[in-house]
Amino acid sequence: MAQVSKKRIWGWMMFDWAQQPYATLGLTFIFAPYFAAVAADHFAAEGMTVDAAKAQAQGLWSSAQTVSGLFIALSAPLLGAWADASGRKMPWLAGFTALAVICAASLWGLLPDGTGLMMALVAFWAGYTASECAFNLNNATLPQLGTPQQVGRISGSASAFGYWGGVVSLFAMLLLFAENETGTTLIGTAPVLGLDPAAREGTRFVGPFIAIWFALFMVPFFLWNRDPAPTPRRRAQARTIIAELRAALRDLAERPSYRSFLLSSMLYRDSLAALYAYGGIYARLVLGWEITQIGVFGIIAAISAAILSWAGGHADQRFGPKPVILSCVWLLIAVSTIIIGMSRDHLFALPLPEGSPLPDILFYICGAIIGGAGGALYSASRSMMVRHTDPARAAEAFGLFALSGKATAFLAPALITFFTLWTQSNQLGFLPVIFLFLGGLTLLRWVQPDGDRAE
Repeated sequence: MAQVSKKRIWGWMMFDWAQQPYATLGLTFIFAPYFAAVAADHFAAEGMTVDAAKAQAQGLWSSAQTVSGLFIALSAPLLGAWADASGRKMPWLAGFTALAVICAASLWGLLPDGTGLMMALVAFWAGYTASECAFNLNNATLPQLGTPQQVGRISGSASAFGYWGGVVSLFAMLLLFAENETGTTLIGTAPVLGLDPAAREGTRFVGPFIAIWFALFMVPFFLWNRDPAPTPRRRAQARTIIAELRAALRDLAERPSYRSFLLSSMLYRDSLAALYAYGGIYARLVLGWEITQIGVFGIIAAISAAILSWAGGHADQRFGPKPVILSCVWLLIAVSTIIIGMSRDHLFALPLPEGSPLPDILFYICGAIIGGAGGALYSASRSMMVRHTDPARAAEAFGLFALSGKATAFLAPALITFFTLWTQSNQLGFLPVIFLFLGGLTLLRWVQPDGDRAE
């Protein structure tokens, strides 16, 4: 294939950098635990017991995630097929980015007394859905950037670059904006820009911060990436697109490696998304951590993710993506087991003395492993997908990849909601995560290490 310019590759990688704070600051370490705390206090003020209020807060969040996952799952293949047929991805990317920016900025409206609770829930997940739709289209351009062997390193480098963006943005939020219960940031000062800590304006600024970051760093992406020149009179017709998509789905029946990979990734990526989504909430509701402490946890996880994503990309280039995927899934199963068996006063059957630092230390270690293994896992999965993809229909294929990642996106949140409300335990609510990881491991047995493109 023709040599791709380094500027274009860097432009493609800038998407990971620009979008990452939506996950790092929004989904995991700043907004999600703030939302959980506000929601739990709001429900407790309405008369619920403390445990019931916490379970209701987690259930509300997981229900919204379920709806978001279903929308992404149903729309991604059609959107990808349409982008392939029309040859135009950039207008869709621009539209989704604009929607994500607007929704992120509106998160400022969630007040500590619960005012704006449902508005913020809808805005966050609408923006997150838009950013994921854009991410899926961006992934579809990966096969154009190198050979199947090269894209493993490119994918790993992009993931690492994105996680470093998460680290930088999280440092900025913790040092300058997000306040703890005493009204000071991580360095002991009041939030900058005159933000009122009593109204939690420093923490609430996470929404506008994500919006500004996303908009600013998407500029080089759009400057250095272009849609290919359109073919004469090429039009995307809905009937043709749906017919081609049906043909692609029927094709799965004749490609066992491709089919097994999509089904396997459907399960283990669903579990990984649950770990990301509930890590900060778990730290807040089970361990009682403050926002700034959760932020430090996030920095450790993001640095680990950046380093191991880069290392995983090089391991992918040398050994292929499948060994990387297997290693990461086993690590995540081990971490999930520890999370389920740990609370502030016990570790499995072992009681802990009051004030023991062991749960905090273990959860920091777990966060590092989740971040590192999760980053390498997604990077290697993206690389494995390329090995099963026809470059001429990449957006359609990555639409199916997104579908596999979201088709059961409702399953982990729904099962977590059910187990949490059934057991009234935030820890036991995580049991489905292990079940889904094990299901993914089983299906990986039928995935060819080099994919099936050569067949």
